[in-house]
Amino acid sequence: MRILIIGGTGLISTTTAHCLAERGDQVTLYNRGQSFYPTAPGVTTLHGDRTAYPAFEAQMAAAGRFDVVVDMVGYQPEDADSVIRAFRGQVGQFIFCSTVDVYRKPAARYPYTEAEGYGGLNDYSRKKVIIEQRLQEAAAQGAFPLTIIRPAYTYGEGRGPLHPISWGRLVDRLRKGKPVVSHGDGQSLWTCNHQSDVGRAFAAACGKAQTFGQAYHVTGEEWLTWDQYYQQAAEALNAPCPRLVHIPSDLLSRLGVTICSENFQFDNIFDNAKAKRDLDYQYTVTWKDGVQRMARWLDEHGRLENSDDDPWEDRLIAAWDQLQDQLAAAQASWR
Repeated sequence: MRILIIGGTGLISTTTAHCLAERGDQVTLYNRGQSFYPTAPGVTTLHGDRTAYPAFEAQMAAAGRFDVVVDMVGYQPEDADSVIRAFRGQVGQFIFCSTVDVYRKPAARYPYTEAEGYGGLNDYSRKKVIIEQRLQEAAAQGAFPLTIIRPAYTYGEGRGPLHPISWGRLVDRLRKGKPVVSHGDGQSLWTCNHQSDVGRAFAAACGKAQTFGQAYHVTGEEWLTWDQYYQQAAEALNAPCPRLVHIPSDLLSRLGVTICSENFQFDNIFDNAKAKRDLDYQYTVTWKDGVQRMARWLDEHGRLENSDDDPWEDRLIAAWDQLQDQLAAAQASWR
């Protein structure tokens, strides 16, 4: 098959491109050529900016018909309008990389299924909802067969593990035995997935008629509390079990860490039954194994971030500890 990946050099799409190339598909990537991820052997790359819409659409017209187009970097509603213009009647299948954040929170029932209603509590997720709806409307009008895949948090070699408070500095914090903020009471459920498992699912969807008109979760299958997430990461790094500091999500939001109140305070667990049935999805990389792989990559490529360079989390913990001591002392006079 002749397959175009818009993007093609990110965590998920790098794996997807390698899988497709290995099975013999003719793969073309479209991106700005600014990523450090290596492309698969035999893959062709077209350079350009997909947000320069007239130029992008002209390049796509010149490139000819593709059997499958996979859009990995659609973030703005205007991106959807552009690909509808570019590929209406010119592609055998359009696959859109969305997100599980399109759902309302909290869920009507757990685990989430693909039938859960739309929500969107931040700008990113609200725009993904609009994009999905515009693509679905175009597909219903005959523009192209549409498949939507909704990953949850995807990680891999190329960046550090997610930590809402200090992002890429978690590995260094854990190795140094520093305390770690775990939002709320640390007990909301969370799941994450290695890029290799997610990328294979995208590749499996390419050209598969059974997926037309369908949406799929492709998410992790270890349902961890956030406390367990941090504790298992420390174990994987042979680091001491961290002191987990619980700070209310509402307070963190007031301090600028809005993702906790918008998303992470809710349970994020998902049913992958549809992806297992239609995409042969398998969860093969555990969180502990994934942390080891990420840390090894960071060390080998000199990309480990020094947590000492950003003292914000340490100052936050110190202020929180002081506030708790003051509150405990004050309440003694209330009785």
